[in-house]
Amino acid sequence: MLDKLTHSDFAAHLNQTFRIHFEAIPPLEAELIDVAQMGSEPQEEGVRWAFSIVLRGPRDPLLPQQIYRVEHEQMGTLDLFLVPLGPDKEGNIKYEAVFT
Repeated sequence: MLDKLTHSDFAAHLNQTFRIHFEAIPPLEAELIDVAQMGSEPQEEGVRWAFSIVLRGPRDPLLPQQIYRVEHEQMGTLDLFLVPLGPDKEGNIKYEAVFT
């Protein structure tokens, strides 16, 4: 399913809450704050345009780089490889997932 998702699929849910499952604690709530296309438009038919998403979550706990089960009301459950980008101005942590 992940290979079928596009920039538009996530852009429709910008500023909405996603829940990140981590260990045995309750899911962390994170806001989708950015969806960006990367590189140039693919020239091959059937190849999606690479894109990234950025989620902003609480400062604690700081999640390590790994695959997480991420849930959204409309999009369902996704297994995403999240990379911590560091804190924003308010100290909340940003995480990025890249789709190629």
